[in-house]
Amino acid sequence: MVTGTLKYDAVIATPFGRIGITAQDNALCGIDLLSPRISLRSSENSLALDVCRQIQAYIDDPASSFDLPLCVSGTVYQQRVWTTLQQIVPGEAVSYGALAHKLSSGPRAVAAACRANAVPIVIPCHRVVAKTGLGGYMGQRDGPAMRMKTWLLEHESPG
Repeated sequence: MVTGTLKYDAVIATPFGRIGITAQDNALCGIDLLSPRISLRSSENSLALDVCRQIQAYIDDPASSFDLPLCVSGTVYQQRVWTTLQQIVPGEAVSYGALAHKLSSGPRAVAAACRANAVPIVIPCHRVVAKTGLGGYMGQRDGPAMRMKTWLLEHESPG
């Protein structure tokens, strides 16, 4: 969780905590889970405003989809994982092992790619879970990040 005073194009409150939005060159570059001490910040950046609107639409309706230009950088493998994650529909979860099998890879490599995801929620790494339990989220096994993952999964669950 970010606790410093980094510059964000927007900081919004969500049911799982405050998030900071970073946009650059007309593309979404980052979503960070922030300390509740970070001040809310509206944006004049049109893309950041659109990101905020789309996140709010998702919070209102988990079936809402994201249509945002992304500027996420990663290895070829990480890009493959992130592309595959975007194909998992809300309400579904896949294990690290099953995703690794689909990608002819290993579960730890999938977990590392998920941990490197700079735009959680939009690239739904929260939909990847351990064989027995939730696994981790944002490199954490407990705390605010895991509360976020739990909220996102419960929000999307069909019942």
